[in-house]
Amino acid sequence: MTPEPIPDAAKPPRAASVFDVAKAAGVSHQTVSRVLNGHPSVRPATRQKVLDAMRALSYRPNLAARALVTSRSRIIGILSTSSGEYGPASGISAVEAAARSRGYSVTIANADGLDQASIDEAINHLVDLSAEGLVVIAPQLQVLASLSDRSFSVPFVTLQTLATVGTSELALDQVEGARIATAHLAELGHRRIGHVAGPADWIDATSRLAGFTAELDDRALPTDLVSAGDWSASSGYSAGQDLIARGATAIFSSNDQMALGVLHAASDAGVDVPRQLSVVGFDDTPEAAHYLPPLTTVRQDFAEAGRRCVALLLGEQPAPPSALPMLVTRASTAPPPSDLA
Repeated sequence: MTPEPIPDAAKPPRAASVFDVAKAAGVSHQTVSRVLNGHPSVRPATRQKVLDAMRALSYRPNLAARALVTSRSRIIGILSTSSGEYGPASGISAVEAAARSRGYSVTIANADGLDQASIDEAINHLVDLSAEGLVVIAPQLQVLASLSDRSFSVPFVTLQTLATVGTSELALDQVEGARIATAHLAELGHRRIGHVAGPADWIDATSRLAGFTAELDDRALPTDLVSAGDWSASSGYSAGQDLIARGATAIFSSNDQMALGVLHAASDAGVDVPRQLSVVGFDDTPEAAHYLPPLTTVRQDFAEAGRRCVALLLGEQPAPPSALPMLVTRASTAPPPSDLA
């Protein structure tokens, strides 16, 4: 039985084409193509007319067709190994937003940062998709070692250290953030400052430990009060117990989750925060302002770091400077009691 033709009124509306945009803007379809491809010869007023017409017609460029014509995929690949943590997840969102604002789509490949085969598979997947560049949001040292050992035809940057051919810039300055946190505690008068470190195979953790140690060295303060965690609140609880028992009057935690565990350990030990113990975190997660007490922490500008990552990856000049962290002071820090300073 022959199916009945679909009535015109029931058919979905035809998607706008380049020719529709050209007609609405009063320009040639070649001019529309130049606007889509970012050609510098288009006058600003003409470019704006074309963009306005695209918006009015809800025009969506066909990325696959454009890749065939221009030999450019307009795809940026993200290699991720820890998207569940707050910092990496925020970095992924920031890079995706920055790429989209420049007309690029994003493909994410997740890998096990400790498994070489998994890392290689994820990288090969992104290269096979003809990604024009890679943003590596993979804080494990093994991942960066793998990247440095490979010969790449595709440029890449990392959220920890932007590294492209002939260029090296910091995206998120972890060392400086740790120094800011440690300096805050020292300037309050604390002399026994402890640190809850993250996993030793994470670049973020080793960078924050380096910043903590450098700041104390510069102030001739002891650097031995370090206890390791794994980013979780439960590991922060154990590390907090250890550092409190060792006489710390202040603790800088490498992330806010472990700082939450430190606050719990202090409460269980009958140690008042901040009267007897000051605590600083790192990341400024949305929950940090609602800890008891609200947590002093270091905020990183992930949105700006994402924009700078994409800008450098796409060869925009001049190369952007570092996105500097900032201290957010709340109620978890105070000068030590005079008998403990």
